[in-house]
This record gives sequence, structure tokens and C-alpha cells, in this order.
Amino acid sequence: MNGKSIRNRGNENMGSGLFRAGMRRLAGGVTIITSLDAEGRRCGITATAVCSLSTDPPSLVACVNRETSIAAVVEQRGVFAVNVLATAQRAVAETFAGRTGHQREDRFSVGDWGVAETGAPVLADAAVSFDCRLAESVTFGTHMILIGRVEATRCADGEAPPLLYGDGAFLTTCLASSPV
Repeated sequence: MNGKSIRNRGNENMGSGLFRAGMRRLAGGVTIITSLDAEGRRCGITATAVCSLSTDPPSLVACVNRETSIAAVVEQRGVFAVNVLATAQRAVAETFAGRTGHQREDRFSVGDWGVAETGAPVLADAAVSFDCRLAESVTFGTHMILIGRVEATRCADGEAPPLLYGDGAFLTTCLASSPV
């Protein structure tokens, strides 16, 4: 693990409010990023800033706010899991987003949680879970970019339509109409 820091050289005249409003319109898949600290206590957050990076080696990118407990824990422990949620798992998303009053370990009372090979918590019925080792982290502005080397991938049996988040709300998918 080696961490880098990049100085933000953005447009200082543009307020963060306008940027946030624009980014709210970018829908993304809802995930729960989880890890556990040195004492074995689990932590996790709801996140949409996750994407694939490479198939060789299998790796992904996840972006987390530096102020969250997950950022410090992942950097310290070097392991995390990305649990991709299905539409039926909105309650899990709400809980890990901090909207239900549950704190840290108590959040894991919502959903059926197991343990991945790395020790990171995985949601038993997630649409897919990626068990990762931290390959690199980069600090940029308010966030930490986690580059995870995927050690294992577990896909749910059957259909698991993805839960999405966009424009400040949880969304479901439907097929777009065919072009005329």
C-alpha cells in the first residue's frame, strides 16, 4: 500500500453547490463498502462512486470521504469489500447511509452479513460482492481513492436488478424504449 496526495487545482470561482447539483444527476449503482478495524469491529458506508479498473489484474476503484471511519480503517488494514445492492436492499442502503440512526457495528443488524476471505464483511444476498486488498490509495480533496485488487467475486444466484441512486433518490431500472 502506498498513498499519494494530489492537490486540488479546480476552478476556485465555481462553488461546490453547483458541482454537487450537477453530480446528483449522475445516477450510479448503490454499494456498501465494508471493512473491519484492528479490534475486529466492522464498519461500512453506502457509496455510488465505484467502478471497474482492470480485468488483468482484476481490480476496482472506490472513492470514500476521508472523514468516514471506513477511509482510515481501509488504509490501516488494507482490506475491504464492495457489496453491490439489488432493488430489494434499499433498507440496507438507507442504514449504511446514516439515515436510520444506526452507528458503525449496529448497521450490520440490517441484512444478513458474512465474512469474506480477507475478513471484510460481505452481504450474503448482495447482487455481487467483491473482496479486495488495497493496492493503492490516493488522497484528492475531500476524498480518498481506493484501488482494490479483487481477491474474490461472488455473484447472487438468479436475477438481482440493481439499486441505483440519482437526483437525490433511490431508483430502479427499466429498459429504455427502442429508438425509432
